[in-house]
Amino acid sequence: MNDSIRFILNGEDVTLTDVRPTETLLDFLRLKRQLTGTKEGCAEGDCGACTVLVGRLADGKLAYESVNACIRFMGSLHASHVVTVEQLAGKNGALHPVQQALVDCHGSQCGFCTPGFVMSLYGLWLAKEKPSRQEIEKALQGNLCRCTGYEPIVKAAEQVSLVRPSTLFDPLERTRSEIVARLWAMQASGTIRIGNGEDRLIVPASVQALAEVLSQEPDAIIVAGATDVGLWVTKQMRRLSPVVFINHLSELQSVTEGEDGVTIGAGVSYTRAFEAISKKIPALGRLIDRIGGEQVRNMGTIGGNIANGSPIGDSPPPLIALGATLTLRSLQGQRRMPLEDFFIAYGKQDRKPGEFVECVFVPYPAAMSRFAAYKITKRRDEDITAVLGAFLLTLDDAEMITDIRIAFGGMAATPKRARTVEAELIGKPWTETTIEAARPAFDADYQPLTDWRATAEYRQLTAKNLLTRFYLETVGAPAELKRFEEVA
Repeated sequence: MNDSIRFILNGEDVTLTDVRPTETLLDFLRLKRQLTGTKEGCAEGDCGACTVLVGRLADGKLAYESVNACIRFMGSLHASHVVTVEQLAGKNGALHPVQQALVDCHGSQCGFCTPGFVMSLYGLWLAKEKPSRQEIEKALQGNLCRCTGYEPIVKAAEQVSLVRPSTLFDPLERTRSEIVARLWAMQASGTIRIGNGEDRLIVPASVQALAEVLSQEPDAIIVAGATDVGLWVTKQMRRLSPVVFINHLSELQSVTEGEDGVTIGAGVSYTRAFEAISKKIPALGRLIDRIGGEQVRNMGTIGGNIANGSPIGDSPPPLIALGATLTLRSLQGQRRMPLEDFFIAYGKQDRKPGEFVECVFVPYPAAMSRFAAYKITKRRDEDITAVLGAFLLTLDDAEMITDIRIAFGGMAATPKRARTVEAELIGKPWTETTIEAARPAFDADYQPLTDWRATAEYRQLTAKNLLTRFYLETVGAPAELKRFEEVA
């Protein structure tokens, strides 16, 4: 056990023995290190002005991801490499080609958002040799610009993709092997405990250590990506203690693909989950692409989205429709349950003291099943869900409904199955008449509320219309698209 957080900031080793559990990376950079290129815009992970890169060792390799510094807590940075826009400068202050491309393509006006765009584009430049237009737009989902519009910024990304490391300087390539060695040395430490009283943070050394910590601290706040917990601090000004950080635990970041399904560790980010899921369950992959921006998907985790228990969480409804199984772990061992049974009431989940979410098993749809997930929001990208519906349908050779699973978020206090609707459909022909007769059953399953995202009436009508949409798409799609596809 030790009492310090160690990481690399640009090229400097940093050791912190006095850090609050809710101190953000943004505040540390601006207030303590005067690295003011990283801006504060929204303080909730929406605008991307605070974007930095965080590199971490995974499977022996150093991988960098764009993240929102405004909701990234310092306790999550142990044994990582933080890269800010200041690091990109070349000899004599020369601009990096990503920066120069933005100048050449007139991609900056007031300049406030520009450092965040630079870092997002730099992260893309590191990851993709020749990104497509779609990949560029995806990388920029989490960055907002109010001045220039996005076309010149996209053109800058296309321009810089033509220039590779052999013809330019790259501040990471110059020191990558050295950084790897330094991070390896930082990883070799026990459980970290910092602070006392009402300001304590804990970084367990392993999953076993996590179980031991939670047995002693059953009320601790477990933080993986902080994409939701971060807002408890920046918007609600809540004091949290003790906070247990788990985003570094490799044992929770495994993705195991089997014949019948995929097992996703609780610490697996949306970005990594997309890679595993999109080929087998394309509709679920497309949904993940609409969860926040790239920075949020790099930070947020499937396990965190489940454990949070929000009624508008994006992953539980489709996972429930697919029949996912949840595994919880504690010092007493593992406990498995259908995911739908985990959600008891608003803010209450079936997690005993000392337990944590370890993984979720997601079955692949059967060969002739039809699956779709629909996310309804005020804007397409980077928005909180108003209603999210997921459908898994199985028909026999006579087009009779042998099984259907329907789950919704945003319609009740928890993610919830539409069991009355399902009962109305099973055993009947998959026809428009059947669908129309089943629509009123939604009123027995859900009594949604009205809030600033949508009225109760809108939600109820939307749920019914999504069933109709699912029907129309399954009967109207070419046969080769019916398998595992949402046609949208």
